[in-house]
Amino acid sequence: MKKRELYDKVLAYFQKAMPEAETELHFENNFQLLVAVMLSAQCTDKRVNMVTPRLFADYPTAEAMSLATPEVIYEYIRSVSYPNSKARHLVETARILQADYQGVIPETLEQLTMLPGVGRKTANVVQSVAFSKAAMAVDTHVFRVSHRIGLVPKSCTTPLAVERELMKNIPTELVPKAHHWLILHGRYVCQARKPKCESCGLLGTCLRKL
Repeated sequence: MKKRELYDKVLAYFQKAMPEAETELHFENNFQLLVAVMLSAQCTDKRVNMVTPRLFADYPTAEAMSLATPEVIYEYIRSVSYPNSKARHLVETARILQADYQGVIPETLEQLTMLPGVGRKTANVVQSVAFSKAAMAVDTHVFRVSHRIGLVPKSCTTPLAVERELMKNIPTELVPKAHHWLILHGRYVCQARKPKCESCGLLGTCLRKL
């Protein structure tokens, strides 16, 4: 199967199987989205959604969190991975957002990745979800699924290489949804250790089965 045919088949399947795919993180504004994504690094969305209601109730905006201390924020997020560094990054980021952007989340990759604790993956999620930009965040699910179903060659050994390959081949208007399609497929069907192949409509392309 040629690459274009493969991408067309995979994207058509996802469009039919998950027409309303979106992030599973809970938030009410762009600042809360950024915070939730920062907390989700090496942590499950389920765990993040357990700690953010109380955090967001007390610190719903960058202005509010900029007045807190890392020690205070730590008590809210202590059950997520790396709470010390994340608490520090959240407060530092909130202070920069308030001082330099009047509390508004910037839209560009360059601006976002200048914020403490915000890497390329986090910035791409924010661009995609908050601003509907064609940005592909590559986490472990996207990386695994893209290789298993043959969307990227074995030579794509880094998240950045996978991101670039996907961006070359997925129509711009579908990139925001494709990001969620790949994540959700990896989270619930094409799992790392015990993939649920009986529930998958992509067995014909899966390299595990060829």
